Amino acid sequence: MILRQLRDTDEDAEAAWEVVAAAFGDSAALAGGDGWPPGYVAEVHERHRHLARTDPGGCWLALDEGGMPLGVALSARREGTWGLSMFAVLPRAQRQGVGRELLAAALLYGRGCLRGIICGSEDPRAASTYRRAGFALHPAMRLRGTVGPETKERLSPPDGAVHEGVARHRDLLDSVDRRTRGGAHGADHELLLTQRRLLVVDDLAGSGYCYVGEDGKVEMLAATSRRLAKRLLTAALLCLPEGADARVPGLTAEQQWAVDVGIEAGLELSTSGYVCLRGMPPPMPYIPSGTFL
Repeated sequence: MILRQLRDTDEDAEAAWEVVAAAFGDSAALAGGDGWPPGYVAEVHERHRHLARTDPGGCWLALDEGGMPLGVALSARREGTWGLSMFAVLPRAQRQGVGRELLAAALLYGRGCLRGIICGSEDPRAASTYRRAGFALHPAMRLRGTVGPETKERLSPPDGAVHEGVARHRDLLDSVDRRTRGGAHGADHELLLTQRRLLVVDDLAGSGYCYVGEDGKVEMLAATSRRLAKRLLTAALLCLPEGADARVPGLTAEQQWAVDVGIEAGLELSTSGYVCLRGMPPPMPYIPSGTFL
């Protein structure tokens, strides 16, 4: 096996995607029905290349002797907070030490970081691996449902102003990040602004932000109070078009405010993997991004 850093190239982004698609093939239906939508694949490629640029020391690709991809681990450091953005191994290469070496390389990149965060799947082997690495496992919930006329009828209007976010809000975003998760997302916001709609609140009561995609997924939400977090999540659901598949993943028990909004909107609540944390309590109020954590 050959282990090397992921490069910022289309070829390496595609190699990483091949591993992810094969490892999580059963999730294709969750991404949009019959297979992976082309737009989603292009978005993932952009994220792989972004992380290869910002964190080359934390992004690793495992190859066989013939140069074919076997596994991938992508991680990032942001102001003392380390996060595992992606970890996948081809089914045929599992239980052969590939995943162990990939994760060791990614964890080494985070050595010296005060905090760590991973959005883990329901796979019991992954959960055991993260626990052995020193992470506390916080069971997570997910809200999901199709947006219809009744969804918006059920939701109470936001209790204050919510604005469209733009690049000039970067300082506000980083400030809220530091208050909720201990470290700003920095350059990640630059990419998210090209892939998601940004909603922002900023008034005398505090500040916060939320990313929401056209596909209905709430990517990330952070605020200085539960009241503002509820306002943002409500606005995000109300801005979705009818027929959208609304999804709000990564909710720990501390995010009951989000559960309340989802129940009011008629979304279905279910358990879904873990938010794994090291050196930090569950951020609150906060909904993590699976990629940017």
